[in-house]
Amino acid sequence: MIHKRWMILAATLILLAACNGENDKPSVEEKEPVVDQTAIEEKAEESEKAAEPKEEKKEQETQEVAVAEPQYRVNTANWSVQPIADAAEKVVLVTIDDAPDKHAMEMAETLKNQDIPAIFFVNGHFLDTDEEKQQLKQLHEMGFAIGNHTNSHPNLKDLTEQQQKEEILQLNETIEGIIGEKPKFFRAPHGANTDFSKQLVQEQKMVLMNWTYGYDWEQQYRDAQSLTDIMVNTEYLNNGANLLMHDREWTSEALPGIIQGLKDKGYGFVDPAAIEGI
Repeated sequence: MIHKRWMILAATLILLAACNGENDKPSVEEKEPVVDQTAIEEKAEESEKAAEPKEEKKEQETQEVAVAEPQYRVNTANWSVQPIADAAEKVVLVTIDDAPDKHAMEMAETLKNQDIPAIFFVNGHFLDTDEEKQQLKQLHEMGFAIGNHTNSHPNLKDLTEQQQKEEILQLNETIEGIIGEKPKFFRAPHGANTDFSKQLVQEQKMVLMNWTYGYDWEQQYRDAQSLTDIMVNTEYLNNGANLLMHDREWTSEALPGIIQGLKDKGYGFVDPAAIEGI
């Protein structure tokens, strides 16, 4: 009887030990955690998308560098612009002198509406008032290139070297103070350069420019119809022609017809930003 009781007691102890051992084992979740594969894939996609803008930005920067490469250079033989490499040949350059007087903004709107680039050569005596300075700032913000046409529009050949220096550098400072950068181009009034002015312009890393043809200061072309006709049909119109116009009432009126006439003849328009600098 005693022996039988000891056997029952031993069996009970063994059973209790087995139960306690099972309770000590980790659960299935603890031993083998569940992996959310969908969440991992979503995070991977998010990482790829986050990297995409950086790639796009690199491509945009590469394109901007490519656009910044000069496509034209000034030919001092006739002051036209000549293509570099495979740039378009049948083009003209639009320039407006004596700005911003009374019609510069109207002319700028005409050009802007047709996406025509141009250089506005300004004079210091048209930048005396806050309104005139604001007009220059607007021209720059509209995307037009700003050129130096001297402070008071003198004939440089009549001035001393010091006076020439003041005429050019003073206007450079004025323009920079208004738009935040110095002009890239210089055109002497009356096309009258001197050896000194040429040297100074080069030192200032500006592009010396004159013109191929222009007519709006001549008495017989001081109306829109005759000016349009001569600007479009002159024998001097050729590939790369540098067109000189002025901030004048009749020129402003003729400008839409001049642009259309040049387009009808198959001419494109050079962006001044694409002209080779110093």
